[in-house]
Amino acid sequence: MVCPSPAVIAHLKRGGLVAYPTESCYGFGCDPRNRRAVLRLLKLKGRPQRKGLILIASSPRQLRPFLLPLDVAAEHRLVVDGAQAITYLMPVKPTCPRWLRGEHDTLAVRMTAHPVARELCRSTGMALVSTSANFSGRRPAKTYAECRHLFGASVRVLPGQVGKRKQPSSIRGWADGRIVRQ
Repeated sequence: MVCPSPAVIAHLKRGGLVAYPTESCYGFGCDPRNRRAVLRLLKLKGRPQRKGLILIASSPRQLRPFLLPLDVAAEHRLVVDGAQAITYLMPVKPTCPRWLRGEHDTLAVRMTAHPVARELCRSTGMALVSTSANFSGRRPAKTYAECRHLFGASVRVLPGQVGKRKQPSSIRGWADGRIVRQ
C-alpha cells in the first residue's frame, strides 16, 4: 500500500486537489472544509454545485463535523456497510456547508474500504470530498496515467490500483434504506 507523502498531506491541507484510487475508479477530492478548494474542484470537473458531493472517511469520527450525532450502533453500521461500498444520505448539522450538500438537506457519506483512499483519510485526519475523476458526464478515470492526462499539473495524482468493483458505490437513504443509485 502507498502511504501519502507529507507533501501530499500538506497539499491537501493547503486547499490542493488530489486524485486517488477508490473501489471502482479514481476519485477526485479535496478538504471538504475548504470552500475555495471545493469550488475549484467543481469548476475543473464541470459539476454543478447543486448536485452535492460525497465525503469518504476512514473513521466515523471524521464525519462528526458534518453529521448529526450518531450512536455507537449507527457508527458500526457505517463501517460495516462501507466495506460493501454503500454510500448513505445522512442528516446534517445546520452548519454543514451548502457547497458540500448542494440543494439537499442530507450529505452523502461513505466509509471507504479502499486501502489507498482509507490511508489518505487516516493520514490527513479528515474526511475527503470524493467524486469520480472525470469531466462531468464522461467516463471516470481508472488509472494513474488517465488522471495525469485529464488533469495535468492541476491535480496531485496518487499511484495505485482501483478496486475490483465495476460500478460506483450504491447510494441509499440512511433512515429508510431507499436505493437512490444502484
